Amino acid sequence: MANKNRGTALSRPAMLLAALALTLLATQPSAASGAEADADADADAASPSAVERRVSAYLDSIRDQPEALDSFFRELPKGGDLHSHLSGAASTELLMDLAMADGLCIENGTQRALPPPCPADSRPAVEMRTDAALRQRVLRAWSMQDFTPGEESGHDHFFATFGKFSEAARHHPGELMAEVSNTAARQKQFYQELMITPNGGGANALAERVGYDASLPRMHQKLLAEGAMDQVVRQARTEADQGLAAFRATAHCDSATPDPGCAVPFRFISQVSRNSAPERVFTQMVLAMELAERDPRFAAVNLVQPEDGAVSLRDYSLHMRMLAHLHSVYPRAHITLHAGELAPGLVKPEDLSFHIREAVNVAHAERIGHGVDIRHEDAAHELLGTMAERRIAVEVPLSSNDQILGISGPEHPFPLYREHGVPVVLATDDAGVSRITISDEYRRAARTYNLSYRELKDLARASLEYAFLPGRSLWRTLDGYRPVRECLGGRPGEREPGPRCAAFLAASPKAAVEWRQEAAFTAFERRILAPRAPN
Repeated sequence: MANKNRGTALSRPAMLLAALALTLLATQPSAASGAEADADADADAASPSAVERRVSAYLDSIRDQPEALDSFFRELPKGGDLHSHLSGAASTELLMDLAMADGLCIENGTQRALPPPCPADSRPAVEMRTDAALRQRVLRAWSMQDFTPGEESGHDHFFATFGKFSEAARHHPGELMAEVSNTAARQKQFYQELMITPNGGGANALAERVGYDASLPRMHQKLLAEGAMDQVVRQARTEADQGLAAFRATAHCDSATPDPGCAVPFRFISQVSRNSAPERVFTQMVLAMELAERDPRFAAVNLVQPEDGAVSLRDYSLHMRMLAHLHSVYPRAHITLHAGELAPGLVKPEDLSFHIREAVNVAHAERIGHGVDIRHEDAAHELLGTMAERRIAVEVPLSSNDQILGISGPEHPFPLYREHGVPVVLATDDAGVSRITISDEYRRAARTYNLSYRELKDLARASLEYAFLPGRSLWRTLDGYRPVRECLGGRPGEREPGPRCAAFLAASPKAAVEWRQEAAFTAFERRILAPRAPN
């Protein structure tokens, strides 16, 4: 249920999305209208404001001050995380605590968590409480902590972690969600999309019963026959309900003192294990599409597990055709795909030449995860133009790309995508495994690519703009992020919204979250530019 693979079945009430708009109106600007207001807003948005230039100057002034930088990036509003696997996002410390609480065992050598009773070649996980050496070995085996390449590559160690801690994560989706959501709130994020594997056992059992049929329409009908897929969907939704109840209890969401994570809305992306047999892959895809169209807590489908795996490479084009067919059947289900999480030497040169292209042009991907090998794609310039024209965003986890692929700095395509006008959003991928936060990703991007405050701000804005949130965007145009006419006339956080703006925000969960972030930017800028007492 969890590895890369990476996932744990869980959900969150759709009511948070709808209710969020009603909770965000207290600090919003008044509405304005008319051509004059439009022109003023366009002029203001086209280039950095005086306030943004002053914040950029402050950022430049502290680039050699680690403590000040840590504070800046911790407090910087950072939008949403659109590429995060739930089990890999949870801290290793939480996973170890859960292993001890469940009476699990730690296999000698591999440090893999096993269910009790403990076999001869293992130790009770509870011994981690008193044996510091054991705890350190598990920490290193379950994450990238202190990892240095040797006999095992970063790629292999990273992906192997999921199989080692999966037993600890399996039965605790609520606890994982509570920690991850609280972390997002502390990191000044306003939304999450989390990858999980809904009812993997039920989907795989149905796949085995039906078998593979090369005619995708015929196989689809076999999966739907006699309500078989309906039953799998119902069980997935039941698991989601149970996970949600555990989350709300763990985070005290229904108490007088809820955890901060209770206020961070999220939706789920259903994972499909791409290194499985074709009947399993297709069945999991159908389940993901059914959930995305029936249950607003689920937004999209994604393919996970190593893209360089033998089955994934063999069946890559088949998987894209599967998604193309299902997109025609389930047009409201979103598609975001791991594609191009590859590097020279990891696969044959020809395998670097088409994965992103087929994800975009065949599978109808609306976002691309990683996209690291774009330079090696056939007709890469043309593909970049297509992605820019269609506004297909790239989810960029800089630390993960470095740890798994060894790609960073000028070798990373982050600046290439931006130069070609392709939307880019920063993400964590697996914050717990990587031992990072989203603040680390923003700081890394700023340091590596010399980004200004306005560029960081627009990265955060993009992470909400390209989220699979329902409703109209706050932005009339994305060139400079110009707001809709209903909400012109003042900065968020400075005054109450006018009636038109209030109605607009109440009707759109997407715009409401975006407006909440704009209010946070106003408060952040005030704090940064407030007079400081001399030392």
